[in-house]
Amino acid sequence: MIALGSDHAGFALKQEIRKYLESKGYKVKDFGTGGVGSVDYPDFGLAVAEAVAKGECDRGIVICGTGIGISISANKVPGVRAALCTDTTMARLSREHNDANVLALGERIVGVSVALDIVDTWLETAFLKDRHTRRVGKIAEIENKYSKKCN
Repeated sequence: MIALGSDHAGFALKQEIRKYLESKGYKVKDFGTGGVGSVDYPDFGLAVAEAVAKGECDRGIVICGTGIGISISANKVPGVRAALCTDTTMARLSREHNDANVLALGERIVGVSVALDIVDTWLETAFLKDRHTRRVGKIAEIENKYSKKCN
């Protein structure tokens, strides 16, 4: 299942991605927002990231105007590796090298066609493991080090 969430600035692109994913047979859980009225992107980045971190959803896609704010918010959740991608090369490498489990997009940055190509690439690309597993492990060590200091 794919978790999907956006703020108001990413709402239109979220709707397009949702329809596209469902047409390809993916199950989607939409965490909102439900319209173009002003809302706060951290709320939706958090909801998607928590669903992925808890294993309720396999992966997540978050969208705001630029993708920056919502990716920062999602990355605060332990176990989440959100990657802001603006092209298919970034999408492929975020999966192959970083095992990104959340994709962030900016509606004001990429058009629908490019976004759907990014989504396809990101969903279809596997993590390469090998030396990359060690590096992703080091990311988790950093996360654990600082999450303990915050408690």
